[in-house]
Amino acid sequence: MIQRIQTLYLLGSALFVCLLFILPFAEIAENGAIYLFNFKGILLDGTLKENGMAISFLIGIIVALHGFAILSYKKRVLQIRVTVFSILLLLGLFGMFFFFTYYSFSDAQISFKISLVFPLLAIILDYLAIRAIGKDEALIRSIDRIR
Repeated sequence: MIQRIQTLYLLGSALFVCLLFILPFAEIAENGAIYLFNFKGILLDGTLKENGMAISFLIGIIVALHGFAILSYKKRVLQIRVTVFSILLLLGLFGMFFFFTYYSFSDAQISFKISLVFPLLAIILDYLAIRAIGKDEALIRSIDRIR
């Protein structure tokens, strides 16, 4: 399981998504106040301005899907489907970042953090995992055909 390259890709992708629970997404400056945007939502000095429960829930689902994909290494077709669904959710998460940032503020200066790139890196790693799983499945089918 762990010796397969697609498992390492999926672990790396899950790690990038897990880091979203720790790192902030952006800092938003408006009218002299600096808001912090993280998985909890948009905060001003610890008080919640916009609730980020949807983002937290989505990140949790994506991490759980990655864990399920890693553990379903014997069912390669299911593993591909779960990983494709995970990619779709990551694209939705990326869209939610920008929605929360620009919906809440009209004329604000937004400073995005490096953690905003993590969903894109996770998408790339998921795509590489899908390719590796497909190659593994093709190899298994060719060996079955030879018998």
